[in-house]
Amino acid sequence: MPRILTTVVGSYPIPDWLVALPSEQALSDAMRAVIGIQETAGIDLVCDGELARFDVNHPETNGMIEYFVRPMDGVSQRFSFDDLMAYRAATGMRFRTRPPGTVVGALASGALDLPLACARGKALASRPFKFTLTGPHMLAKTLIDRHYGDLPALAHALADVLANQVRHLDADVVQVDEANLPGSPDEWEWAASAINRVLDAVRTTPAVHLCFGNYGGQSIQKGSWDKLLRYLNALHADHVVLESAHRPPEEIAALRELRPAVGLGLGVVDIKVNEIETPETIARRIERAESVLGAGRVRYIHPDCGFWMLKRPIADAKIRALAPGRDLFEGRAA
Repeated sequence: MPRILTTVVGSYPIPDWLVALPSEQALSDAMRAVIGIQETAGIDLVCDGELARFDVNHPETNGMIEYFVRPMDGVSQRFSFDDLMAYRAATGMRFRTRPPGTVVGALASGALDLPLACARGKALASRPFKFTLTGPHMLAKTLIDRHYGDLPALAHALADVLANQVRHLDADVVQVDEANLPGSPDEWEWAASAINRVLDAVRTTPAVHLCFGNYGGQSIQKGSWDKLLRYLNALHADHVVLESAHRPPEEIAALRELRPAVGLGLGVVDIKVNEIETPETIARRIERAESVLGAGRVRYIHPDCGFWMLKRPIADAKIRALAPGRDLFEGRAA
């Protein structure tokens, strides 16, 4: 087994034929194709492409929000015009045109069924399988709250709903994604408390993905990793999956302070550019990181974020570069 494992962050470009004629069978076929592409490319820890989340009527953030909150009890699809205008003007939400819902009562799972989505993906994989979900901090930030009256309280209520789902997931790795926190590092304490409720419910290997956003090929959040070290070190996670290929190279030095018990996942593929990384480029990025952080510190390599904004041929080529790049680095290191 290689020392460094390859994986993907989660999303994959929606196949045109799935959008044109969606059905349960078409979704299963699309997931089979996505997992097969990863396995053929030598990816060690595969994902289903998050295809079940896609809704052609709600393409913003590829269903990263709506898929989770709209089925929940306590969430209404009604909001006033004043609410809508205030939402669009809110800092950090300008990549969305409307809220996913309004919290009008105590939250509960409702019709949300993550175990079924997870089981469908894992059944199609012959390699270790990862299931991903959006974390409570980001979900709380996107909703209009008319019940809890306090953002941390809303985040913890969401965490309890997600934890109840997560404890039934049969996946080798369960990854919780938080793409809003890097732009709000001052919220780290309650954000960590909320996500840890979800991570503690994972029966297998818990992981956390953090990035600075990916909408229209652009970063949404401003910030840096040094501002998030207290959050990272508070996580009850086996490893973190971090954006780094698109970040300033010197920023990696901040991760020296990441506690050794937390494995490091290094972004070596930039999903915000169409250029295809070569194995040599990937090997150099691993080498540079380990020269700064110490030999053996990198446990996973992966893209910076999900692939859903890219065309399929570009995403596929970037996936194919990961394992050869890792092998080239480990051959040199040996």
